[in-house]
Amino acid sequence: MAKGGVGMILEKVWQWLTDAASWSGPNGIPVRLEEHLIYSFVTVLIAAAIGIPLGTWIAHSGRGRWLVTAANAARAVPSLGLLFVASMWAGSRFSSDLGAYIAPSIVVLVILAIPPILAGAYAGVSEVDPAARDAAKGMGMTGGQVFGRVELPNALPLIFSGLRSATLQVIATATIAASVSLGGLGRYLIDGLAQSRYDIMVGGSVLVALLALVIDLLFGLVQRFVVSPGLTGRTVRRSVRSQTKAIEATGSVR
Repeated sequence: MAKGGVGMILEKVWQWLTDAASWSGPNGIPVRLEEHLIYSFVTVLIAAAIGIPLGTWIAHSGRGRWLVTAANAARAVPSLGLLFVASMWAGSRFSSDLGAYIAPSIVVLVILAIPPILAGAYAGVSEVDPAARDAAKGMGMTGGQVFGRVELPNALPLIFSGLRSATLQVIATATIAASVSLGGLGRYLIDGLAQSRYDIMVGGSVLVALLALVIDLLFGLVQRFVVSPGLTGRTVRRSVRSQTKAIEATGSVR
């Protein structure tokens, strides 16, 4: 009975996802997907513009480390409660959707996205080998040159890690932000619950999961081309494989 019920729901989910009506109109999947991407992109862009410079400056200068601790403590703030407080405050002061719902939601999402980005940037610069810094200074590099040519390139893997973590968190949190009248894929969960349409709720959840997976894969692809192979271990793995093949070839010749 339970299996039949699950199978029926999955069948309805598939019908909803493949229905042409689900892909057209103001509430269609392309429109909701575009909204979700815009909210997430704007949020991560603002958070990165704040978190990366701040985190790298703290690690480079050694000052303001309490900000990293405060940012990490901010992760404990309940996102849904913060969204409701912000929307209630703005809703009583602004009449437009932009001022009452969208802007407060973006601000809350930025607050939630800054900690992982800041922590990643701080850890990336902090963990640069001191010998590399000393060698750069010994070559006559200034503090800015050491940062730009040594610290920042070596910190990129952890910076990307912070960005990926923040982006996935924003995509997930933007989904529940639909409960405060924000658009995006989260509307399918809220509207589906209101209509007792569990196929729409499950379908919306699947779309959010697929979006997060695709974005994470894109981050991995970009990181592969931006970060030096020597920092990711790809050069070492290639060298080991080459040496193994050479040894096997030598053995076969003998």
